[in-house]
Amino acid sequence: MVEFLAVPLLACLLLTAIHVYLGLHVLARGVIFVDLALAQVAALGVTVAFLAGHPIQSEAAYWYALAFTLGGAALFAGSRARRAPVPQEAIIGIVYAVSAAAAMLVVDRAPQGSEHIKQLLVGSILTVTPAEVGALALLYAPIGVLLWFVRRPLLDISFDPDGAGARRAVRRWDFVFYASFGVVVTSSVRLAGVLLVFAYLVVPATAAVMLTRSAPGRLVVGWALGVLVSVGGLAASWTWDMPTGATVVVAFGVALAGLAVGLAARAGARATRERGVDALRGAAIGLCAAVGLAGLLLLLAPRMDHWWLDWLEATIPGVRSLFLNGDERDLHRDSVEGAQRSVAELERVRAMQREVQWGARQVSEDMQERMRQYLAGRAELLAGDRMVLGTLRARARERQRWWIGVPLVVLGAGGAGVLVRRRRATSRCSGRSPCRSSARAARP
Repeated sequence: MVEFLAVPLLACLLLTAIHVYLGLHVLARGVIFVDLALAQVAALGVTVAFLAGHPIQSEAAYWYALAFTLGGAALFAGSRARRAPVPQEAIIGIVYAVSAAAAMLVVDRAPQGSEHIKQLLVGSILTVTPAEVGALALLYAPIGVLLWFVRRPLLDISFDPDGAGARRAVRRWDFVFYASFGVVVTSSVRLAGVLLVFAYLVVPATAAVMLTRSAPGRLVVGWALGVLVSVGGLAASWTWDMPTGATVVVAFGVALAGLAVGLAARAGARATRERGVDALRGAAIGLCAAVGLAGLLLLLAPRMDHWWLDWLEATIPGVRSLFLNGDERDLHRDSVEGAQRSVAELERVRAMQREVQWGARQVSEDMQERMRQYLAGRAELLAGDRMVLGTLRARARERQRWWIGVPLVVLGAGGAGVLVRRRRATSRCSGRSPCRSSARAARP
Protein backbone atom coordinates (compact mmCIF):
# COMPACT_ATOMS: atom_id res chain seq x y z
CA MET A 1 0.00 0.00 0.00
CA VAL A 2 2.77 2.42 0.92
CA GLU A 3 4.43 2.32 -2.50
CA PHE A 4 1.16 3.11 -4.30
CA LEU A 5 0.08 5.90 -1.94
CA ALA A 6 3.45 7.59 -1.39
CA VAL A 7 3.17 9.97 -4.36
CA PRO A 8 -0.51 10.87 -3.74
CA LEU A 9 0.39 11.54 -0.09
CA LEU A 10 3.16 13.92 -1.15
CA ALA A 11 0.66 15.73 -3.36
CA CYS A 12 -1.76 16.03 -0.43
CA LEU A 13 1.01 17.40 1.79
CA LEU A 14 1.82 20.04 -0.83
CA LEU A 15 -1.83 21.03 -0.97
CA THR A 16 -1.89 21.25 2.82
CA ALA A 17 1.24 23.40 2.99
CA ILE A 18 -0.05 26.31 0.91
CA HIS A 19 -3.82 25.98 1.10
CA VAL A 20 -3.98 26.19 4.89
CA TYR A 21 -2.22 29.58 4.85
CA LEU A 22 -4.48 30.88 2.10
CA GLY A 23 -7.49 29.49 3.94
CA LEU A 24 -6.69 31.55 7.03
CA HIS A 25 -6.86 34.70 4.89
CA VAL A 26 -10.08 33.56 3.25
CA LEU A 27 -11.79 33.02 6.61
CA ALA A 28 -10.53 36.33 7.97
CA ARG A 29 -11.79 38.20 4.91
CA GLY A 30 -15.16 36.46 5.05
CA VAL A 31 -14.98 35.36 1.40
CA ILE A 32 -15.48 31.68 2.09
CA PHE A 33 -16.52 30.70 -1.41
CA VAL A 34 -13.78 32.56 -3.28
CA ASP A 35 -11.95 29.27 -3.68
CA LEU A 36 -14.97 27.58 -5.24
CA ALA A 37 -15.54 30.59 -7.48
CA LEU A 38 -11.94 30.74 -8.73
CA ALA A 39 -11.82 26.95 -9.02
CA GLN A 40 -14.98 27.03 -11.10
CA VAL A 41 -13.54 29.80 -13.26
CA ALA A 42 -10.43 27.67 -13.78
CA ALA A 43 -12.67 24.70 -14.59
CA LEU A 44 -14.47 26.84 -17.15
CA GLY A 45 -11.11 27.64 -18.75
CA VAL A 46 -10.21 23.96 -18.89
CA THR A 47 -13.63 23.19 -20.36
CA VAL A 48 -13.17 25.79 -23.10
CA ALA A 49 -9.74 24.35 -23.86
CA PHE A 50 -11.24 20.84 -23.96
CA LEU A 51 -13.89 22.00 -26.43
CA ALA A 52 -11.15 23.60 -28.52
CA GLY A 53 -9.53 20.18 -28.88
CA HIS A 54 -6.90 20.23 -26.12
CA PRO A 55 -6.66 17.34 -23.61
CA ILE A 56 -7.60 18.20 -20.03
CA GLN A 57 -4.07 17.60 -18.70
CA SER A 58 -2.34 19.46 -21.54
CA GLU A 59 -0.28 22.64 -21.18
CA ALA A 60 -2.74 24.52 -23.38
CA ALA A 61 -5.60 23.65 -21.02
CA TYR A 62 -3.53 24.89 -18.08
CA TRP A 63 -2.88 28.27 -19.71
CA TYR A 64 -6.55 28.60 -20.59
CA ALA A 65 -7.44 27.97 -16.95
CA LEU A 66 -4.78 30.38 -15.69
CA ALA A 67 -5.96 33.17 -17.98
CA PHE A 68 -9.57 32.73 -16.84
CA THR A 69 -8.49 32.63 -13.19
CA LEU A 70 -6.38 35.80 -13.37
CA GLY A 71 -9.39 37.55 -14.87
CA GLY A 72 -11.47 36.43 -11.90
CA ALA A 73 -8.73 37.56 -9.51
CA ALA A 74 -8.73 41.03 -11.06
CA LEU A 75 -12.52 41.20 -10.71
CA PHE A 76 -12.43 40.20 -7.03
CA ALA A 77 -9.63 42.65 -6.23
CA GLY A 78 -11.53 45.50 -7.90
CA SER A 79 -14.84 44.63 -6.19
CA ARG A 80 -13.43 44.94 -2.66
CA ALA A 81 -14.62 48.08 -0.91
CA ARG A 82 -15.42 48.91 2.68
CA ARG A 83 -18.83 50.48 1.99
CA ALA A 84 -19.77 48.99 -1.36
CA PRO A 85 -23.50 48.75 -2.07
CA VAL A 86 -23.01 45.16 -3.26
CA PRO A 87 -21.11 42.85 -0.85
CA GLN A 88 -18.07 41.12 -2.28
CA GLU A 89 -19.54 37.74 -1.32
CA ALA A 90 -22.43 38.44 -3.69
CA ILE A 91 -19.97 39.09 -6.53
CA ILE A 92 -18.20 35.83 -5.71
CA GLY A 93 -21.46 33.90 -5.73
CA ILE A 94 -22.50 35.39 -9.06
CA VAL A 95 -19.15 34.53 -10.62
CA TYR A 96 -19.40 30.96 -9.35
CA ALA A 97 -22.96 30.46 -10.62
CA VAL A 98 -22.29 31.98 -14.04
CA SER A 99 -19.03 30.04 -14.46
CA ALA A 100 -20.69 26.77 -13.50
CA ALA A 101 -23.58 27.38 -15.89
CA ALA A 102 -21.25 28.40 -18.70
CA ALA A 103 -19.14 25.27 -18.12
CA MET A 104 -22.30 23.15 -18.36
CA LEU A 105 -23.21 24.81 -21.65
CA VAL A 106 -19.73 24.23 -23.05
CA VAL A 107 -19.56 20.63 -21.80
CA ASP A 108 -22.93 19.94 -23.41
CA ARG A 109 -21.23 20.45 -26.77
CA ALA A 110 -18.25 18.24 -25.92
CA PRO A 111 -18.09 14.43 -26.17
CA GLN A 112 -18.07 12.54 -22.85
CA GLY A 113 -19.17 15.68 -21.01
CA SER A 114 -20.23 13.87 -17.81
CA GLU A 115 -16.82 12.25 -17.42
CA HIS A 116 -15.19 15.63 -17.92
CA ILE A 117 -17.31 17.19 -15.16
CA LYS A 118 -16.56 14.28 -12.81
CA GLN A 119 -12.82 14.68 -13.34
CA LEU A 120 -13.00 18.41 -12.66
CA LEU A 121 -14.95 17.83 -9.44
CA VAL A 122 -13.03 14.95 -7.83
CA GLY A 123 -9.75 15.05 -9.78
CA SER A 124 -7.42 12.10 -10.13
CA ILE A 125 -4.98 12.52 -7.27
CA LEU A 126 -4.48 8.74 -6.95
CA THR A 127 -2.89 8.60 -10.40
CA VAL A 128 -0.62 11.61 -9.91
CA THR A 129 2.98 11.06 -11.04
CA PRO A 130 6.22 12.07 -9.31
CA ALA A 131 6.90 14.51 -12.17
CA GLU A 132 3.57 16.26 -11.55
CA VAL A 133 4.28 16.50 -7.82
CA GLY A 134 7.72 17.92 -8.54
CA ALA A 135 6.29 20.50 -10.93
CA LEU A 136 3.70 21.47 -8.34
CA ALA A 137 6.40 21.90 -5.69
CA LEU A 138 8.47 24.08 -8.03
CA LEU A 139 5.39 26.24 -8.63
CA TYR A 140 4.31 26.50 -5.00
CA ALA A 141 7.79 27.28 -3.65
CA PRO A 142 8.18 30.78 -5.21
CA ILE A 143 4.55 31.59 -4.43
CA GLY A 144 5.16 30.64 -0.82
CA VAL A 145 8.26 32.80 -0.71
CA LEU A 146 6.30 35.72 -2.21
CA LEU A 147 3.51 35.34 0.32
CA TRP A 148 6.09 35.29 3.12
CA PHE A 149 7.70 38.54 2.01
CA VAL A 150 4.36 40.35 1.62
CA ARG A 151 2.77 38.81 4.71
CA ARG A 152 2.58 42.15 6.57
CA PRO A 153 0.25 44.03 4.22
CA LEU A 154 -1.77 40.89 3.47
CA LEU A 155 -2.30 40.17 7.17
CA ASP A 156 -3.29 43.78 7.76
CA ILE A 157 -5.85 43.69 4.94
CA SER A 158 -7.29 40.36 6.09
CA PHE A 159 -7.32 40.85 9.86
CA ASP A 160 -7.49 44.66 10.17
CA PRO A 161 -9.13 46.05 7.01
CA ASP A 162 -10.00 49.41 8.59
CA GLY A 163 -6.35 50.18 9.32
CA ALA A 164 -4.91 48.63 6.16
CA GLY A 165 -4.13 51.95 4.46
CA ALA A 166 -5.16 53.76 1.30
CA ARG A 167 -7.76 52.24 -1.01
CA ARG A 168 -5.42 52.01 -4.01
CA ALA A 169 -2.75 50.25 -2.00
CA VAL A 170 -5.31 47.81 -0.65
CA ARG A 171 -6.46 46.98 -4.17
CA ARG A 172 -2.90 46.42 -5.34
CA TRP A 173 -2.15 44.04 -2.49
CA ASP A 174 -5.53 42.42 -3.00
CA PHE A 175 -4.64 41.69 -6.59
CA VAL A 176 -1.32 40.18 -5.47
CA PHE A 177 -3.23 37.93 -3.07
CA TYR A 178 -5.95 36.91 -5.50
CA ALA A 179 -3.49 36.43 -8.38
CA SER A 180 -1.25 34.12 -6.34
CA PHE A 181 -4.35 32.46 -5.00
CA GLY A 182 -5.62 31.96 -8.55
CA VAL A 183 -2.36 30.40 -9.73
CA VAL A 184 -2.45 27.97 -6.80
CA VAL A 185 -6.09 27.09 -7.35
CA THR A 186 -5.61 26.58 -11.08
CA SER A 187 -2.79 24.13 -10.53
CA SER A 188 -4.52 22.39 -7.63
CA VAL A 189 -7.82 21.90 -9.45
CA ARG A 190 -6.00 20.37 -12.37
CA LEU A 191 -4.47 17.82 -10.02
CA ALA A 192 -7.05 17.23 -7.30
CA GLY A 193 -10.42 18.60 -8.45
CA VAL A 194 -12.66 21.38 -7.19
CA LEU A 195 -14.05 19.63 -4.10
CA LEU A 196 -10.71 18.48 -2.69
CA VAL A 197 -9.11 21.89 -3.23
CA PHE A 198 -11.99 23.57 -1.38
CA ALA A 199 -11.68 21.10 1.50
CA TYR A 200 -7.94 21.71 1.89
CA LEU A 201 -8.51 25.45 1.84
CA VAL A 202 -11.42 25.81 4.27
CA VAL A 203 -11.60 22.84 6.65
CA PRO A 204 -8.11 22.96 8.28
CA ALA A 205 -8.35 26.75 8.63
CA THR A 206 -11.82 26.44 10.20
CA ALA A 207 -10.59 23.86 12.70
CA ALA A 208 -7.60 26.05 13.55
CA VAL A 209 -9.85 29.06 14.19
CA MET A 210 -11.94 26.91 16.54
CA LEU A 211 -8.88 25.87 18.57
CA THR A 212 -6.58 28.89 18.79
CA ARG A 213 -6.51 32.66 18.24
CA SER A 214 -2.94 33.41 17.20
CA ALA A 215 -2.07 33.35 13.50
CA PRO A 216 1.06 31.15 13.94
CA GLY A 217 -0.91 28.74 16.15
CA ARG A 218 -3.69 28.50 13.57
CA LEU A 219 -1.16 27.76 10.86
CA VAL A 220 0.42 24.94 12.87
CA VAL A 221 -2.96 23.43 13.82
CA GLY A 222 -4.18 23.62 10.23
CA TRP A 223 -1.04 21.94 8.92
CA ALA A 224 -1.28 19.17 11.52
CA LEU A 225 -4.94 18.48 10.72
CA GLY A 226 -4.26 18.49 6.98
CA VAL A 227 -1.49 15.93 7.36
CA LEU A 228 -3.52 13.64 9.63
CA VAL A 229 -6.63 13.74 7.43
CA SER A 230 -4.56 13.19 4.28
CA VAL A 231 -3.01 10.05 5.71
CA GLY A 232 -6.32 8.78 7.10
CA GLY A 233 -8.30 9.57 3.95
CA LEU A 234 -5.83 7.87 1.63
CA ALA A 235 -5.66 4.81 3.89
CA ALA A 236 -9.46 4.60 4.02
CA SER A 237 -9.68 4.95 0.26
CA TRP A 238 -7.24 2.06 -0.21
CA THR A 239 -8.81 -0.15 2.46
CA TRP A 240 -12.43 0.17 1.28
CA ASP A 241 -11.70 0.72 -2.42
CA MET A 242 -13.42 4.13 -2.62
CA PRO A 243 -12.71 7.20 -4.82
CA THR A 244 -9.69 8.89 -3.30
CA GLY A 245 -10.64 12.55 -3.69
CA ALA A 246 -14.18 12.08 -2.37
CA THR A 247 -12.89 9.97 0.53
CA VAL A 248 -10.43 12.65 1.66
CA VAL A 249 -13.15 15.33 1.46
CA VAL A 250 -15.49 13.22 3.61
CA ALA A 251 -12.62 12.55 6.03
CA PHE A 252 -12.19 16.30 6.43
CA GLY A 253 -15.90 16.63 7.20
CA VAL A 254 -15.77 13.81 9.76
CA ALA A 255 -12.72 15.33 11.44
CA LEU A 256 -14.36 18.77 11.67
CA ALA A 257 -17.60 17.28 13.01
CA GLY A 258 -15.67 15.30 15.62
CA LEU A 259 -13.81 18.43 16.68
CA ALA A 260 -17.08 20.37 17.00
CA VAL A 261 -18.62 17.61 19.12
CA GLY A 262 -15.54 17.54 21.36
CA LEU A 263 -15.58 21.30 21.86
CA ALA A 264 -19.31 21.25 22.59
CA ALA A 265 -18.82 18.47 25.15
CA ARG A 266 -16.03 20.45 26.80
CA ALA A 267 -18.18 23.58 26.93
CA GLY A 268 -21.05 21.56 28.41
CA ALA A 269 -18.79 20.05 31.08
CA ARG A 270 -17.48 23.51 31.99
CA ALA A 271 -21.01 24.91 32.22
CA THR A 272 -22.07 21.96 34.36
CA ARG A 273 -19.22 22.60 36.80
CA GLU A 274 -20.14 26.28 37.03
CA ARG A 275 -23.96 26.13 37.13
CA GLY A 276 -24.72 22.55 38.07
CA VAL A 277 -27.40 20.38 36.51
CA ASP A 278 -29.37 23.42 35.32
CA ALA A 279 -26.79 23.90 32.57
CA LEU A 280 -27.96 20.64 30.97
CA ARG A 281 -31.63 21.60 30.88
CA GLY A 282 -31.44 23.04 27.37
CA ALA A 283 -29.76 19.88 26.05
CA ALA A 284 -32.39 17.76 27.82
CA ILE A 285 -35.20 19.74 26.18
CA GLY A 286 -33.58 19.26 22.80
CA LEU A 287 -33.21 15.51 23.44
CA CYS A 288 -36.88 15.18 24.43
CA ALA A 289 -37.92 17.12 21.33
CA ALA A 290 -35.78 14.81 19.15
CA VAL A 291 -37.37 11.73 20.77
CA GLY A 292 -40.85 13.10 20.17
CA LEU A 293 -40.04 14.04 16.56
CA ALA A 294 -38.61 10.56 15.89
CA GLY A 295 -41.78 8.97 17.22
CA LEU A 296 -43.98 11.34 15.20
CA LEU A 297 -42.15 10.54 11.98
CA LEU A 298 -42.46 6.81 12.66
CA LEU A 299 -46.19 7.28 13.32
CA LEU A 300 -46.86 9.37 10.21
CA ALA A 301 -44.41 7.82 7.72
CA PRO A 302 -43.44 4.31 8.84
CA ARG A 303 -41.96 3.38 5.43
CA MET A 304 -39.38 6.16 5.37
CA ASP A 305 -35.80 5.50 6.53
CA HIS A 306 -35.57 5.58 10.33
CA TRP A 307 -31.85 5.25 10.97
CA TRP A 308 -32.17 5.24 14.75
CA LEU A 309 -34.60 2.31 14.57
CA ASP A 310 -32.33 0.47 12.12
CA TRP A 311 -29.45 0.89 14.58
CA LEU A 312 -31.62 -0.27 17.47
CA GLU A 313 -32.72 -3.35 15.55
CA ALA A 314 -29.13 -4.15 14.60
CA THR A 315 -28.09 -3.85 18.25
CA ILE A 316 -31.13 -5.68 19.64
CA PRO A 317 -32.53 -8.02 16.94
CA GLY A 318 -35.58 -8.74 19.05
CA VAL A 319 -36.90 -5.24 18.40
CA ARG A 320 -37.74 -6.26 14.82
CA SER A 321 -38.44 -10.00 15.27
CA LEU A 322 -40.97 -9.16 17.97
CA PHE A 323 -43.14 -7.54 15.28
CA LEU A 324 -42.87 -10.43 12.77
CA ASN A 325 -44.83 -13.68 12.83
CA GLY A 326 -43.23 -17.13 12.79
CA ASP A 327 -42.99 -17.52 9.00
CA GLU A 328 -41.67 -13.99 8.60
CA ARG A 329 -38.98 -14.62 11.20
CA ASP A 330 -37.77 -17.73 9.34
CA LEU A 331 -37.73 -15.89 6.03
CA HIS A 332 -35.88 -12.98 7.65
CA ARG A 333 -33.21 -15.30 9.08
CA ASP A 334 -32.67 -17.08 5.75
CA SER A 335 -32.43 -13.78 3.86
CA VAL A 336 -29.92 -12.36 6.34
CA GLU A 337 -27.72 -15.45 6.04
CA GLY A 338 -27.94 -15.35 2.24
CA ALA A 339 -27.04 -11.65 2.15
CA GLN A 340 -24.04 -12.23 4.42
CA ARG A 341 -22.77 -15.05 2.19
CA SER A 342 -23.19 -12.89 -0.91
CA VAL A 343 -21.35 -9.95 0.65
CA ALA A 344 -18.46 -12.19 1.74
CA GLU A 345 -18.17 -13.71 -1.76
CA LEU A 346 -18.33 -10.31 -3.43
CA GLU A 347 -15.56 -8.98 -1.17
CA ARG A 348 -13.40 -12.03 -1.87
CA VAL A 349 -13.70 -11.81 -5.65
CA ARG A 350 -13.35 -8.01 -5.68
CA ALA A 351 -10.15 -8.34 -3.67
CA MET A 352 -8.84 -10.69 -6.37
CA GLN A 353 -9.82 -8.13 -9.03
CA ARG A 354 -7.91 -5.40 -7.17
CA GLU A 355 -4.83 -7.61 -7.02
CA VAL A 356 -5.09 -8.16 -10.78
CA GLN A 357 -5.55 -4.42 -11.35
CA TRP A 358 -2.46 -3.52 -9.33
CA GLY A 359 -0.36 -6.33 -10.80
CA ALA A 360 -0.12 -8.43 -7.65
CA ARG A 361 -1.91 -11.42 -9.25
CA GLN A 362 -1.72 -12.75 -12.80
CA VAL A 363 -4.82 -14.41 -14.29
CA SER A 364 -5.95 -15.14 -17.82
CA GLU A 365 -8.54 -13.06 -19.66
CA ASP A 366 -10.94 -16.00 -19.55
CA MET A 367 -10.63 -16.08 -15.75
CA GLN A 368 -11.21 -12.32 -15.54
CA GLU A 369 -14.40 -12.70 -17.57
CA ARG A 370 -15.55 -15.50 -15.26
CA MET A 371 -14.95 -13.29 -12.24
CA ARG A 372 -17.03 -10.50 -13.80
CA GLN A 373 -19.89 -12.92 -14.52
CA TYR A 374 -19.69 -14.37 -11.02
CA LEU A 375 -19.83 -10.91 -9.50
CA ALA A 376 -22.88 -10.04 -11.59
CA GLY A 377 -24.68 -13.21 -10.48
CA ARG A 378 -23.84 -12.74 -6.82
CA ALA A 379 -24.95 -9.10 -6.99
CA GLU A 380 -28.34 -10.26 -8.31
CA LEU A 381 -28.69 -12.73 -5.41
CA LEU A 382 -27.76 -10.02 -2.93
CA ALA A 383 -30.29 -7.63 -4.45
CA GLY A 384 -33.00 -10.28 -4.10
CA ASP A 385 -32.20 -10.95 -0.44
CA ARG A 386 -32.17 -7.22 0.30
CA MET A 387 -35.53 -6.77 -1.41
CA VAL A 388 -37.02 -9.47 0.84
CA LEU A 389 -35.49 -7.85 3.92
CA GLY A 390 -36.89 -4.48 2.85
CA THR A 391 -40.38 -5.96 2.52
CA LEU A 392 -40.16 -7.56 5.96
CA ARG A 393 -38.89 -4.31 7.45
CA ALA A 394 -41.85 -2.43 5.96
CA ARG A 395 -44.26 -4.92 7.55
CA ALA A 396 -42.55 -4.52 10.92
CA ARG A 397 -42.64 -0.72 10.62
CA GLU A 398 -46.41 -0.76 10.10
CA ARG A 399 -46.78 -2.52 13.44
CA GLN A 400 -44.06 -0.56 15.22
CA ARG A 401 -45.68 2.77 14.40
CA TRP A 402 -48.33 2.20 17.09
CA TRP A 403 -46.31 0.31 19.69
CA ILE A 404 -43.15 2.43 19.47
CA GLY A 405 -44.10 5.67 17.69
CA VAL A 406 -47.01 6.69 19.95
CA PRO A 407 -45.11 6.13 23.25
CA LEU A 408 -42.14 8.11 21.92
CA VAL A 409 -44.38 11.03 20.97
CA VAL A 410 -45.97 11.08 24.43
CA LEU A 411 -42.63 10.67 26.20
CA GLY A 412 -40.82 13.32 24.16
CA ALA A 413 -43.59 15.92 24.24
CA GLY A 414 -44.31 15.37 27.92
CA GLY A 415 -40.65 15.54 28.95
CA ALA A 416 -40.02 18.68 26.91
CA GLY A 417 -43.13 20.34 28.36
CA VAL A 418 -42.12 19.60 31.95
CA LEU A 419 -38.58 20.87 31.43
CA VAL A 420 -39.79 24.07 29.73
CA ARG A 421 -42.15 24.82 32.62
CA ARG A 422 -39.36 24.28 35.13
CA ARG A 423 -37.07 26.58 33.18
CA ARG A 424 -39.70 29.32 33.16
CA ALA A 425 -40.27 28.89 36.88
CA THR A 426 -36.56 29.13 37.53
CA SER A 427 -36.30 32.26 35.37
CA ARG A 428 -39.13 33.97 37.27
CA CYS A 429 -37.49 33.16 40.57
CA SER A 430 -34.04 34.35 39.47
CA GLY A 431 -35.52 37.76 38.59
CA ARG A 432 -36.55 38.34 42.20
CA SER A 433 -35.38 37.00 45.56
CA PRO A 434 -35.05 33.21 45.85
CA CYS A 435 -38.44 31.49 45.84
CA ARG A 436 -37.87 29.45 48.98
CA SER A 437 -36.61 32.43 50.92
CA SER A 438 -39.65 34.46 49.84
CA ALA A 439 -41.98 31.67 50.86
CA ARG A 440 -40.37 31.34 54.28
CA ALA A 441 -40.50 35.09 54.85
CA ALA A 442 -44.20 35.12 54.02
CA ARG A 443 -44.98 32.54 56.72
CA PRO A 444 -46.29 33.94 60.11
